[in-house]
Amino acid sequence: MLLSVRGLEVEYFGKKGNVPAVRGVSFDLDSSRSLGIVGESGSGKTTLALALAGLVGSHEGRARGEGVVFEGRDLLLCGGEELRRLRGKDIGFVFQDPFSSLNPVMTIGAQIEEAILVHARAGRSGAADRRTRDQARARGLELLSRAQIPDPPRVHGSYPHQISGGQRQRAMIAMAVANRPKLLIADEPTTALDVTVQKDILELLTRLRKELDMALLFITHHLGIASLYTEDLLIMYAGKIVESGPTAEVLSRPQHPYTRALLDSVPGRPARGAARRRRLAAIAGSPPDPTHLPAGCAFHPRCPFAEEICRTDIPEARDLEGMERRAACHLAPLEGP
Repeated sequence: MLLSVRGLEVEYFGKKGNVPAVRGVSFDLDSSRSLGIVGESGSGKTTLALALAGLVGSHEGRARGEGVVFEGRDLLLCGGEELRRLRGKDIGFVFQDPFSSLNPVMTIGAQIEEAILVHARAGRSGAADRRTRDQARARGLELLSRAQIPDPPRVHGSYPHQISGGQRQRAMIAMAVANRPKLLIADEPTTALDVTVQKDILELLTRLRKELDMALLFITHHLGIASLYTEDLLIMYAGKIVESGPTAEVLSRPQHPYTRALLDSVPGRPARGAARRRRLAAIAGSPPDPTHLPAGCAFHPRCPFAEEICRTDIPEARDLEGMERRAACHLAPLEGP
């Protein structure tokens, strides 16, 4: 098992009290597998990813839990220096907005080389020598070529504002895989890109995952993307995982009302039951305020199936008999497809 997360909780500090963003999340990720995390904005997806990489700053919040074990090492117990050695080497991260993530006053090549040299120096004392720098430059050009960037030498010497959004994201991916990480976390890496560029970036991530034999944790709000590019799936709502299992199984026979509602809101998908809708289905209501969560199941105010127990008791995630599935719903398994 590459990554095992148990009871992870993340909260941010606020003027009127702490704000829970991730609530008791548990899951496993095997080496070389692709895991998608899907949910509405504010469901806790990005915070979960940041916490796994140790990027929730101590001045803004805190992460705690039973354990976040990566290759036998509990990341919740690691100090700052140890986490810095892991990030960029064993754990790569692709941010949603490369323009704000890349250094505007450094060339693309210099930033990739820095990512390589920082971890090269970590293995020995002293600054990098000329030969090491030349090797890092050659590696940077190789990575840009591997990321299918046209004219790698030009992009290597360019600043972030001098290249396109798609090229910036490819450069960010090249930097994230520079040290051949065992886990790559991609936080909605195609959100700001054109549809045609999105497809290219997704196929690039898939190809690199296979070539480098790394696990991929892919965050998206788009179920269609998750269905094509992930093997396993977590559905998040209000900071909790409400359903998990193999992607094909979750999307073909959803066992949580929220997962069903997400699927029914996908354009072009027929409505459940005999009647066919003429308009795009929408999930009633709004996501709850994390500082004032409803009693019982957080989804019950929006759930068409809610019963009294849903309003009073918090459902725990449990294995569903006869399925490769876990769901946090009192009523699961649900009837119908």
